[in-house]
Amino acid sequence: MRVVIQRVSFASVTIHDEIKSAIKKGMLIFVGIEDGDDMEDIQWLSNKIINLRIFDDENKIPNLSLKEINGDILLVSQFTLQASIKKGNRPSYIKASKPAIALPIYESFITHLEKLFEKKIYTGVFGAEMEINLLNDGPVTIWIDSKNRE
Repeated sequence: MRVVIQRVSFASVTIHDEIKSAIKKGMLIFVGIEDGDDMEDIQWLSNKIINLRIFDDENKIPNLSLKEINGDILLVSQFTLQASIKKGNRPSYIKASKPAIALPIYESFITHLEKLFEKKIYTGVFGAEMEINLLNDGPVTIWIDSKNRE
């Protein structure tokens, strides 16, 4: 699984001119799923996300987690995170899971995050054309790949 996390002051998902979900302070997380992803990837990423200390404390030092600031999560599926540009200039999405595989993993990821976070996770709609509006705070943007745990 690959995620791109953006620390935001505001983020929303719009589908067909209607806002589906919106958050204020927190994380906008894009997730791309590949066939080899499983519960171990979900658990590892969920723990990393919930405990990631990227929010400023009273001294403007990023020492606080999402829970500590009482922030929110907006989670959006994005198969293009699995793009490969190894050959040519047109990205290949062959590593991205098909919906029959990706959707149950995506739903399990949401469920696991909600359990750990003890809060509702806001989402887009899996597979839908979505417009994302965000105000990146910092900016802070972090890329994590569960297969490359650096």
